[in-house]
Amino acid sequence: MNLTSGNVKLRSFTENDAPRMAELANNEKISQNLRDGFPHPYTLNDAKTFIKNCMNQNPITIFAIEYNGEYVGNVGLVPGQDVYRKSAEIGYFIGEPYWNKGIATIAINLITEYGFKDLELVRIHAGIFEYNNASMHVLEKCGYERDAIFKKAIVKKNSIWDEYRYSKINLNC
Repeated sequence: MNLTSGNVKLRSFTENDAPRMAELANNEKISQNLRDGFPHPYTLNDAKTFIKNCMNQNPITIFAIEYNGEYVGNVGLVPGQDVYRKSAEIGYFIGEPYWNKGIATIAINLITEYGFKDLELVRIHAGIFEYNNASMHVLEKCGYERDAIFKKAIVKKNSIWDEYRYSKINLNC
């Protein structure tokens, strides 16, 4: 499996990723755009636990993102269950020093192709908080379309927010 495009590569995690993951993930600007299961502050122990949980995936659905040979973030698919077994939710984060370099766009395109071809998914979707315009823009650049706006669907930063739902359909099914 080769999930590489230019200077961006998706790969399995190693224990050596933990210190850099903790450093990049311990950022309020990142945690405010992710679910509360992503802690803030983000500690070295959080990174080690996350990596340990990812090490035995079969098939692999959560990847480290490498840029010019350096760990810079994560991207993953959470497969659906039961009647949703041909769908998955995509999630990702890129460390702030690597924003606006096109890394997220490449990583999302790579994992979307992997999900459609290798995991035989029909639909990949994402829920984006209404104030995260950058993430919406990246998904749109990757061919994801806005399906709906779930009004007042989430609680984040002690406020109620809309959730923008995006999806991409595997046209080869």
